[in-house]
Amino acid sequence: MSENNGSAGSDIAIIGIASRFPGSADARAFWRNLREGVESISRVPVEALEPSPLMSEAVRHHPDFVPVAAELEGGDRFDAAFFGMAPREAEWMDPQQRVFLECAWTALEDAALDPERFAGKISLYAGASASLHSLAMLGQGNLDPASFYELMSTSAENLATRASFKLGLRGESLSLYTACSTGLVAVHMACQSLLMRQSDVALAGAVRLAMPQRSGYLFQEGMILSPDGHCRAFDARAAGTVPGNGVAVVVLKPLEDARRDGDRVYAVIRGSSINNDGGLKVGYTAPSVEGQADVIGEALAFAGLDAGDIGYVEAHGTGTPLGDPIEVAALTRAYRRHTDRKGYCALGSVKPNVGHLDTAAGLAGLIKATLALAHEEVPPTLHFERPNPAIDFANSPFFVVDRLRPWPRGPVPRRAGVSSFGIGGTNAHAVLEEAPLPEPASPSVRPTQVVTLSGRSAEALDAAVRDRPPGWRPRRPTWRWRTWPSRATWAAVPSSTGGPSWRRTARSCWRSCAAREAPGRGERRGGTRAGRGLPVPGPGRADGGHGTRASRCGARLP
Repeated sequence: MSENNGSAGSDIAIIGIASRFPGSADARAFWRNLREGVESISRVPVEALEPSPLMSEAVRHHPDFVPVAAELEGGDRFDAAFFGMAPREAEWMDPQQRVFLECAWTALEDAALDPERFAGKISLYAGASASLHSLAMLGQGNLDPASFYELMSTSAENLATRASFKLGLRGESLSLYTACSTGLVAVHMACQSLLMRQSDVALAGAVRLAMPQRSGYLFQEGMILSPDGHCRAFDARAAGTVPGNGVAVVVLKPLEDARRDGDRVYAVIRGSSINNDGGLKVGYTAPSVEGQADVIGEALAFAGLDAGDIGYVEAHGTGTPLGDPIEVAALTRAYRRHTDRKGYCALGSVKPNVGHLDTAAGLAGLIKATLALAHEEVPPTLHFERPNPAIDFANSPFFVVDRLRPWPRGPVPRRAGVSSFGIGGTNAHAVLEEAPLPEPASPSVRPTQVVTLSGRSAEALDAAVRDRPPGWRPRRPTWRWRTWPSRATWAAVPSSTGGPSWRRTARSCWRSCAAREAPGRGERRGGTRAGRGLPVPGPGRADGGHGTRASRCGARLP
């Protein structure tokens, strides 16, 4: 087993996370659902099914129709004024662009990063699923040339450049598509840009939002969709996956820069790799043992590690009769180049929880593995009871995690692998390592931390307060009021333990700030977002950061 800790110059820190998946509005709720074994795929009553141009009434009455949905809550909502958009522009914008823009903003807030003040280059690599939104808008007819141009510029193909324009990102801005592996490929490209010092910070993200969401699907024998609306990765009953909707963005920075700047680090990316299967497989959509094994081996080599160093693998894990056996065979082939050990490495898949998120699937897996490292636990893989007889687990290095398992720190850093494979053969694999422990604060640093709650209405601020870290209460709150163009927001930050309730303090501060709002702008206070609550618990910035770009009310916490 290798104990090589690598070079800080080639390690990439994950310093910000934002996600919206079925059943979870943020990363904290996502982790709670994972560890508690919550399935966020729900059956839709017949009367609640939404009409879809791809689903006729006759199909919905077919005996093999499956009325389930893995929904992204709020996918049809958007605060246009917050991003300085006219209602018409927001209406014509692809819903995937809208939720991605919100998620990218939240990721920047989680990383305490303000593009307007950051001196370096911030790049963005992102991808979206195919969308019918433009066609639907075109179907309304009566488009003049200017309207047609506006519609085309707000389509999913412009995901990265539109977000960079709205957020003020001045680094590379690339939209990409490799089907189901898009999200993890975006992470790999972002890491390469940081390693080449083409960027100082990079965002990697992906989104899949198929509207309408509550439309169900038709099961067809031999295809990848499940006959009963459940995904059972690696199980003897595995018969297919379930389509889901979600969006995720991670903020990446060279580890040495993150530690220098005092950033909170969720986990470290030690290495990553992408490749393509080429033509050595039975068909264009089929997976390849050779291609998957090679990309896993290349990622381990780049990380300077061997298979014996990995304690957990977040697999692609679609729960299909063909895909799961090929994936475990490829993992076993890659790992057998380094070790003959059996049954030592945990294996799991997030798809039974939230469905197959297509372009965002790889990022869902990456975030799950990152949170497992941060929380020192490995969540269970839902619906796993008996191993698939087509998979030789007994002679492999792997066992499927069927219950919540502790994963504490030890003398050797904990590491995890994450796989994502796309139809068409583009494979991606990343190797993660636990975040280094924060350095002890010097005696001159005050043992306090600034926590910022932001909201564009009293109700939004209440929601942030409800999600506060347990045990933290305010005393003598202070505030500063600031308005960005089209982003009138207020925030309250408690200063110590004891004193009045968070909610009363926050609302009082909100009223004080709102009273200072310039005349004629009060209508903007009805917005719904300037952030999605507090960051996932973890070590804070050395300078007490974790603020919000939109507004800041500062005070200290122990």
